[in-house]
Amino acid sequence: MTGRKGTIDWSKRQAPSLAEFEAIADAAYSRLPGPFRQLTGDVVIRIEDFPTDEVLDSLGIESPFDLLGLYSGVDLARKSVMDVSALPDMVFLYRRPILDYWAEHEDTLGQIITHVLVHEIGHHFGLSDADMEHIEAQAAA
Repeated sequence: MTGRKGTIDWSKRQAPSLAEFEAIADAAYSRLPGPFRQLTGDVVIRIEDFPTDEVLDSLGIESPFDLLGLYSGVDLARKSVMDVSALPDMVFLYRRPILDYWAEHEDTLGQIITHVLVHEIGHHFGLSDADMEHIEAQAAA
């Protein structure tokens, strides 16, 4: 939908809903390389508008727009096969901060979501920035 002089008519456009955002995140996750996805096991991807106040406080973050995602689970260094966790490992993607970031950058929303997924999972597994860049490049191919 373009208006005069090729401008976009934003009056009927809306940001993706939580469900639409989840579909984008699921598609991004499915494009990640198989060996990387296997590391994650049964990780659950949750979409929320913002992180909770408790999460922000625990990380020393003042603005809810400063956190795009978070991996929640037992650190691999402390995880044992004998441990039974009450909750599965989860990656939280925060829709509103990601949309805000997207509005200020040229990357597609899918690229940003892929980046956040790779970095949240990658940091949890102790991957280097170079490893994560390689995984992102594979997902984009």
